[in-house]
Amino acid sequence: MTGTGTGTSLGEGPVREGPFRVGLVGYGLAGSVFHAPLIAATEGLTLDTVVTSNADRQQQARDEFPDVRIAATPDELWPRADELDLVVIASPNKTHVPIATAALKAGLPVVVDKPIAGTAADARELAALADERGLLLSVFQNRRWDNDFLTLQKLITDGGLGDVYRFESRFERWRPELKGGWRESGDPAEVGGLLFDLGSHVVDQALVLFGPAATVYAESDVRRAGAEADDDTFIAITHTNGVRSHLYASATTAQLGPRFRTLGSKAGYVKYGLDPQEAALRDGERPVAGKEKEWGVEPEELWGRVGSGESPATGGGAPVPTVPGAYPAYYAAVAAALSGTGENPVTALEAAAALDVLEGARRSARENVTVIL
Repeated sequence: MTGTGTGTSLGEGPVREGPFRVGLVGYGLAGSVFHAPLIAATEGLTLDTVVTSNADRQQQARDEFPDVRIAATPDELWPRADELDLVVIASPNKTHVPIATAALKAGLPVVVDKPIAGTAADARELAALADERGLLLSVFQNRRWDNDFLTLQKLITDGGLGDVYRFESRFERWRPELKGGWRESGDPAEVGGLLFDLGSHVVDQALVLFGPAATVYAESDVRRAGAEADDDTFIAITHTNGVRSHLYASATTAQLGPRFRTLGSKAGYVKYGLDPQEAALRDGERPVAGKEKEWGVEPEELWGRVGSGESPATGGGAPVPTVPGAYPAYYAAVAAALSGTGENPVTALEAAAALDVLEGARRSARENVTVIL
């Protein structure tokens, strides 16, 4: 296998031809709604095996992918590692490190859903193991391919905002009732709570846009009755280039703010609403290979606005066409990396840098201090 955990070009080795056979570990929300449909829609990848011990989810996988093989545990994959080309880990957070470690030791490239690990140190250990074995280790940070994020990247690159001073990013929900499950568990081993869940997205996006963090300050609260894990969190990052990112992740927001408000020396960009790709996938819509331009398109009334001097809520600024969302691009890049013709789209070391920020934010909230990174 060719690959890397750190993101070195993969085009230097021999070119391999697909289709690459994928074993998918986990068939809950992440596995069934995000990974399986995107894998199936990617030229060069084929969904070979789904791993789940849940009988209902096993049947769901068979119904949705009649040719798929079923395994009850990840350990069933390792004796037949030569029948697979990639393992995707979409199981609960606490299992990411042990399953990824086992897969890499079995000689298999790996994609891990975010967060790759509960600590930056564990993420870096996985990266070192992948490099030692010469294997791809990539992290599914799908929100890098959200429509609003792609639009903001373009605006910044084109200079339309001037020098950015402040970046506000909100991943807010109104969920006053608990849903239960490991994501809301207070057990640190579960790596639950919004800081490491939605926080993984907003921090990663901020670092991609504005580079390394110098300091982090955070407020993290448990608001809902009976809740154990943080459900209302704010993170303030000062980047080494001076940009300040103010990031919100909440399940207790009765009135949702803008997804992005980005303020620069020339203009600001304000965008409301979430990228439509998750909702489409949940509703059973599927991207189709070769028709990527038809996926992730947003209606004009939802476009963000760029302007200065007045609020977009009162008509200020001009609407800016939203770049279509492109979740399929992540797995297309993974397929290219496996073939030796492309690079790792999201490296474990990039994920480790985000975990440095998240761990610093947790300490900041606990001790009420600003943490220097």
